[in-house]
Amino acid sequence: MAVVTTRSGPATASDTRAFAPVEWLLASRYLRARRKEGFISVIAGFSFLGIMLGVATLIIVMAVMNGFRKDLFSKILGLNGHVVIYKVGEPFTTYAEDAAKLAKVPGVKAVLPLIEGQVMVSSNIQAVGGLVRGMDEASIRALPLVADNIRQGALEGFDSQTGILIGTRLAASLRVNVGDSITILSAKGAATPFGTAPRSKPYTIAGVFELGMSEYDKSIIIMPIAEAQKYFSKRGEVDVLEVVAADPENVGQLAKDLMLAGGPSLNATDWRQRNETFFTVLEVERNVMFIILSLIILVAALNIISGMMMLVKDKGRDIAVLRTMGATKGSVMRVFLITGASIGVVGTLAGLVLGLVFCHYIEEVRQFVAFLSGTTLFDPNIYYLTRLPADVNPVETGSIVVMALLLSVLATLYPSWRASRLDPVEALRYE
Repeated sequence: MAVVTTRSGPATASDTRAFAPVEWLLASRYLRARRKEGFISVIAGFSFLGIMLGVATLIIVMAVMNGFRKDLFSKILGLNGHVVIYKVGEPFTTYAEDAAKLAKVPGVKAVLPLIEGQVMVSSNIQAVGGLVRGMDEASIRALPLVADNIRQGALEGFDSQTGILIGTRLAASLRVNVGDSITILSAKGAATPFGTAPRSKPYTIAGVFELGMSEYDKSIIIMPIAEAQKYFSKRGEVDVLEVVAADPENVGQLAKDLMLAGGPSLNATDWRQRNETFFTVLEVERNVMFIILSLIILVAALNIISGMMMLVKDKGRDIAVLRTMGATKGSVMRVFLITGASIGVVGTLAGLVLGLVFCHYIEEVRQFVAFLSGTTLFDPNIYYLTRLPADVNPVETGSIVVMALLLSVLATLYPSWRASRLDPVEALRYE
């Protein structure tokens, strides 16, 4: 930017190309404030920390929200079918023939006959509520979430026995183990002249499973379907047929195809309709968290503006000297643009690294903080899941980084423009 004498005469300001090395050199010099300019350096440091923590916080929170939704989605759909087929007003006695027809529909992985009933479960220690699911061994094996998480006992020969499967938390609550006996009590028993008598029957525990969702592990009881039909007086019938889809996200069309294949006597409802409120709340909460936490980055960008305005005011004499030496307005503007944008860019990249590292070790961080505080963080009894999930979405993370970079660059435009508009005569008049 200085005037340089050559054989062809003095170089003009227009000979300096945009973002030349001298502009980067001046920008880096302004970022390293001298001792008497330490306050400006402190402001730049706080702006850097604000951008870094804002980006990292937004990445971490969104990853946890995504992980929470993904884990709940996998647990709920891992135990329940994606489409539920049922009959209204008549017993579902033709379930075997209907299951064979529905299994031929494209996009269907498995069709599971099911009986459900609310019961009271008791041991010698205490009694708790539970949900009996009558299923056959083939249906259980079609649900990897259950079949792959049998912690004690085995599934072999499940259909030919009267033993039951219970969750780990239910077993711990009743203080029982494989081979022990528990009593299942149902309010819907045999009809008598004095009304319906409760039905009570002891069952041996054949296995213990752990699904990783506390609500399921402390309430679900899986019983052989033939035994469930006897217990609930539903001989030759089931409650519903649950259909496992190859693509759970595209169950709308599959439900229509299943109803066409099953005939007018069958009705269908998919997992979205059954859990619509739950997943809608999660989505709204996720969007609101994104908007609120984005304000942290906006505040950090405003700090860049204030810091840059103070830097421009402090460097007024230097700007005037540069202008008298031949620097153009555009060159001065680019110097301060590089200075301010560097804070935002480096802060954003640092926040990206910090956020990704934190998400990778988030469970270890949770355990460490719980150890230090002596409290239970992310209680499974409240949040349903047994561990803190984090699922980093590349597209979402990229949008956070782009947003932070744009705000950082936009925040430097006005201070840089003010620097380029500085009148050298006015700046040097009282020097």
